[in-house]
Amino acid sequence: MQQHSPSKPPDATWTLTDGHAGNVRQARALAAALGRNAWEWTLEARAPWRWLAPRRWPDAGRAFGDGFANALEKPPRLAIGCGRQAALATRLLRSRGAHAVQILDPRIDPSHWDVVIAPEHDRVRGDNVITLLGSLNPVDDLWLAAARSEFAAIGQLPGPRTALLVGGASAHVAFDDAAIEAMALRVEAIARREGGSVLATASRRTPATARARLRARFAAAPHLVWSGDDDGANPYPGLLGWADRIVCTADSVNMLSEAAATNAPVFVAGLDAVSGRPRRFLDSLLARGRIRRFGDDDGDLARFEVTALRETSRVAAQVRVRIGLLP
Repeated sequence: MQQHSPSKPPDATWTLTDGHAGNVRQARALAAALGRNAWEWTLEARAPWRWLAPRRWPDAGRAFGDGFANALEKPPRLAIGCGRQAALATRLLRSRGAHAVQILDPRIDPSHWDVVIAPEHDRVRGDNVITLLGSLNPVDDLWLAAARSEFAAIGQLPGPRTALLVGGASAHVAFDDAAIEAMALRVEAIARREGGSVLATASRRTPATARARLRARFAAAPHLVWSGDDDGANPYPGLLGWADRIVCTADSVNMLSEAAATNAPVFVAGLDAVSGRPRRFLDSLLARGRIRRFGDDDGDLARFEVTALRETSRVAAQVRVRIGLLP
């Protein structure tokens, strides 16, 4: 669905994405860090622009339908896009006078935007490019405190509380049911030996069979398991807020970035199954000592000193300067 309000003032901020959760989350996080109340657009490009974005082919202003075409007549002061489809929209808005900030590699010359924000592992460079380690996210001390308040019941579970963030296979990660089961089995053994509780949540990548086994795996110990919408609201923020330590699969840059933004040690399972650009991100976290491998010989989850990875506020400060936004 596309959203627009003709009554929005000219200094309004728009976020524009294809609706994918990771893209929406990054655009929202940047808008919030800039202190902007954003009007959200979820865009679905028509053919042929869907295939060609963000290249501007003839009549590209019609790429997202009549609603967006009309909205181009009254552009916002700031447009924040995330993802390749949104990159065409932010490029069009810039041609109408908006400041255009594009998150993720647009796959063409970054000079078509005022600012491009790209993860270091994408190796995008340019005079107007801001790089960061991982992805933009809202996790900071205030966010974690709000999560603990919203999910206060998790704080009643015994410590140490081990958050288990389970993903699955992706284009760059060969992570199957057997790998997930082996990870869960090791977490269960550690929890049985040390006491405490396990807080587990699955993602859209987690195979249905693995989701079903999570609840059974931890039934004998204090636990919280979220395996899908049938379990109610996802307590994921509460898991990050209350975790004494985090075990995370290696498949999602967004999930790893958020785990690394907490104050908890992070142990990553499946590192050797990762290839391509995400592997460069993982290697950077390992080199900084922010994460450790999960599944080494001792099988331990011993606490180690960490510095929370908080890139969003740093990036927002640079964006503010580059486009002349007041604090």
